[in-house]
Formats: sequence, structure tokens, C-alpha cells
Amino acid sequence: MEPRVVRGLREATGRNSAGAEPYIPTTKSLRRLSAAVQDCRGCDLYRGATQAVFGRGPRDAGLMLVGEQPGHAEDLEGAPFVGPAGELLDRALERAGIDRAAVYVTNVVKHFKYVREGKRRIHKTPNQGEIEACRPWLFREIALVDPSVLVCLGATAARAMLGPGFRLLKERGRFVPSTLSPRILATIHPSAVLRARDDERTRMFGLLAADLSVAFAGLETVRR
Repeated sequence: MEPRVVRGLREATGRNSAGAEPYIPTTKSLRRLSAAVQDCRGCDLYRGATQAVFGRGPRDAGLMLVGEQPGHAEDLEGAPFVGPAGELLDRALERAGIDRAAVYVTNVVKHFKYVREGKRRIHKTPNQGEIEACRPWLFREIALVDPSVLVCLGATAARAMLGPGFRLLKERGRFVPSTLSPRILATIHPSAVLRARDDERTRMFGLLAADLSVAFAGLETVRR
């Protein structure tokens, strides 16, 4: 029988992604997958990146957060959400009463996509082909961790997991029907909070923390 998470992602996206599939070993070890992703050539993003950035967190995490892609700091350090957006996410998790160490955090795309402006590397949103090519890594992570609650951070992650018709601003902060996980919702990406105007940043941070609180409450409900 086809695994629930693979079936669910195929139903959500309408296709079966295979770009990275030849590079994924048959294993139930997240550590082995994290090592194997360094050799992935499923798309061309590896050419400009320092390294691939796999997910981090406990194998039995009840809550999984999925962002878009690693940024500059993540590309250098090899871990997700360790830059400015990660620091803001930590504060939002703390406000929501969630222990970051108990959460599995990853991204849809495992290599940093950027454009150069002088010495700076400026984030560039991955295109649909790159998302589809990298999606098998995410499939495997979700299948192994099997979280009770999934949170999509930002529109790219939401569309990658819930389909191109998902509208973040309209549907954020509430659980939506999905076969990916018992409960799944989407919220704004921490980097969107950082990019907001000064007068908007506090409000957007509050929305992010509130949505994470909803996710945490959903996790507690599933556990009962």
C-alpha cells in the first residue's frame, strides 16, 4: 500500500516529483538522509550553494515546521533557521509556549537560491521546477518523522504542500483538510515579519506567534 504521506502529497500537488528521487537512499535514518542530500543533483541549485541543508529535530517530534529554503546563514552553517529569521522564529515559538528543541524544522528546498549584488547574496524564490525536484526529500522527512501537526511557514511552503490554489492570506492560522498529517496549517514566514515596515512588524509577529499557538493547541488535542 502506498505510504499515507506520499499519497497525500501527490493528491495535493497533482503530480509525482522524481528529480531528487535517484539520490535518496532506502533508509529509515534521518542521519543517513542528511548525509546523502549533500550528493543530490536533482536540480541545478547545488552548483551555487555551499552545501545542502537538511532538517533538524527529534525523530519523534509531534510538530514539524516547513519553510521555503535555507538562507545565507543556513547555507554557511548547514542547519535550518539559524539566521535572523530563525532568531525571530525562536521568539515566536517561545511566546507560543513551544520548546524549539522538541520541534522538527526543515525546508521544502534544500539548497540556497540567490542572486549576487556585489558581495551580498540576495534570496531568490525557488521556481516550481526546483520545488518539484527537491520535494522527494521532504516526502521522506515527513514519512519518517510522521508529525501530528504540520506548519507551513510562508506561501511557497504552503503551495508546495497544499497545492497551487492555496491562498495564505485568506487561509492562514487555521487547520485545513489534508492527508499529509492529522492536522496542518499555514502561517507567515518569519522573514516576512523581518521585511515588514516598522509599524507592521509587531502586528505580524503577533500573527505568527498566534498561529503557532493554534498549532500547539492542535498538537495537544491530538495527544489526548
